[in-house]
Amino acid sequence: MFSGKTDELIRRLRRARIARQLVQVFKPAIDIRYAVEKVTSHAGTEFEATPVNCAADILPLIRPDTTVVALDEAQFFEPEVTRYCQALADRGLRVIVAGLDTDFRGEPFGPMPEFMAIAEKVDKLHAICAVCGDEAARTQRLLDGQPAFYDEPVVVVGASELYEARCRQHHAVPRR
Repeated sequence: MFSGKTDELIRRLRRARIARQLVQVFKPAIDIRYAVEKVTSHAGTEFEATPVNCAADILPLIRPDTTVVALDEAQFFEPEVTRYCQALADRGLRVIVAGLDTDFRGEPFGPMPEFMAIAEKVDKLHAICAVCGDEAARTQRLLDGQPAFYDEPVVVVGASELYEARCRQHHAVPRR
């Protein structure tokens, strides 16, 4: 978290619009942190999006003239989402996916490892460690200011009130 993934997604979508490409953006319906029908970065940048309950809801919503399809917070989708994105790419659409590659425990998160394996291009962005200021590739979940235990639920939607970026050295998962 806090690496600029959604800002980068929105930057790419805005460029596609400048190029007069028709863009459709989807997000998991459970992500209501900032707005229901927008993807919104922690910095406040936003872009209109359609919330969906599952990946199967996406294909029927694709308009015939769409050329770019984007998914934000893709880690929250079920594994089949990669198959649907493959089908869209096979139809010639540009598919852009943003999401966390690891969960708060530092383990692969949802369909993201498969997305990374099948993608033509992967950009892994890093945040800044909240403890030491080094490059951070981990997400630390906090409960009352302390690291969450390993056996806590994996999916808990939140922002800076629950999470902070950490480097490997300062990422802690008690009871691992």
